[in-house]
Amino acid sequence: MKPAPFDYYAPRDLGEALDVLAEAGEHGKVLAGGQSLIPLLNMRLAAPERLVDINRIASLEPFEVTPDGVRIGALARHSQVERSDGIAAVQPLLRQALKLVAHPVIRNRGTVVGSLVHADPAAELPAVLALLRGSVRLARAGGVRDVPAGEFFTGPLESALEPGELAVSAHFPRLPERTGSSFVEVARRHGDYALAGVAAVVTVDDDLRVSEARVVCVGVGPVPLTADVSEWCERRPASTVDWAAVARAVQDRTEPEADIHATAEYRRHLVGVLAVRALTEAARHAV
Repeated sequence: MKPAPFDYYAPRDLGEALDVLAEAGEHGKVLAGGQSLIPLLNMRLAAPERLVDINRIASLEPFEVTPDGVRIGALARHSQVERSDGIAAVQPLLRQALKLVAHPVIRNRGTVVGSLVHADPAAELPAVLALLRGSVRLARAGGVRDVPAGEFFTGPLESALEPGELAVSAHFPRLPERTGSSFVEVARRHGDYALAGVAAVVTVDDDLRVSEARVVCVGVGPVPLTADVSEWCERRPASTVDWAAVARAVQDRTEPEADIHATAEYRRHLVGVLAVRALTEAARHAV
């Protein structure tokens, strides 16, 4: 299997890349890690006229840990982010999620921002961005805009990225003090996309009562499904919250579809089981 013919560009600075993308418009594609794009090209599910390889643009590679969170550049690899103790200290959910992404060989090449742009509703990183209420920075010739996660994912494999734009970074906000997080999922085989997954963040106050609880579900809708379930916790101590009841509230908001791998009923059942597990673990980390 071979891709359709295309013109290949390997710019060495951001300005040049944006100029090529502006000229290519909807006929251009960006190559960063290539773990999703290359198979699509080989199967001819994508046939761009121009392929813009951004791997030589050094300014897109770093990540930065700041007091308000983590900003990850377009060329930061999954494995780099996963192994960074600085990032894990500020945003542990990233490491928790990245350990579930495919296999180490894939994570050595794949990029965090590339996964966000691919916008697979069964992928872990879009869910993390949605749960943390992060944002993606998009650049084009003549301007830059930051798109909140709630507006970035528009459908399965669809995002707010427009022709001529390049996703240059993503921001994952720092969680409040006394906040725990967890990411759990079920897959048919290790490294496969999840049949269903749930990530949770739980915040407790000075009396160790739950002040906020949020979850995100993957694999059960066209985009990551987020839910604020704080009201179901009734500001009770984390150890006395009926997490099973909270999980049922999450289940009620899901509308999964059946496919060759699982029925809709089974996916909804998984959401309930995983929500209890994720919320309980996140609460334990918070306390």
